[in-house]
Amino acid sequence: MNWHERAATVLDDGVVRLRPITTTDREGIRSVAMDPAIWRYFVALVTDEASFETFFDTMIADHAAGRRVVFHITDLATGRTAGSMSYGNLSEADRRLEIGWSWLGRDFRGAGINRHAKLLLLHNAFERLGAERVEFKTDQRNEQARRALRNIGATEEGILRSFNPMPDGTRRDAVYYSVLRNEWPSVRERLTARVAAR
Repeated sequence: MNWHERAATVLDDGVVRLRPITTTDREGIRSVAMDPAIWRYFVALVTDEASFETFFDTMIADHAAGRRVVFHITDLATGRTAGSMSYGNLSEADRRLEIGWSWLGRDFRGAGINRHAKLLLLHNAFERLGAERVEFKTDQRNEQARRALRNIGATEEGILRSFNPMPDGTRRDAVYYSVLRNEWPSVRERLTARVAAR
């Protein structure tokens, strides 16, 4: 069984549940995705029904093709769809993967959902898949995401200039972060404490 198959599992800590996305998630995802604030620094842009359909169909296609492991996030307190995160750029031979494509609906931002989900994904990557390196990247301008990555203990590595095109025609400078296997115990302790503090 390869990494994509092993990673596509249900992750649950009693606060959030992450499970592989399915076509039946379309309406739940739609209910929280139609918020322009989500897409400000995203490489996709959801502005209307047509762009949402393209966005959702791309998630399903990427997951089915093994390009990403796309997770649907449920807030267990309400039973509602909270958003989505993914594993991507899985390089099993190098023991490296990326956590990204992360977004949450308006009602779930700032509520600790992101920390819970990231802790589950990191734990799965290091403890179950045996990753040596977990990467993250974000837009250089996205100070909120950069602060959140530093807060979970990820190390900022540098800026890749003009990394990829954005929907408005500009090109994004991407900031890379990582957590390495030997750093995971301290990151886990720090992130677990932050989760418990909420």
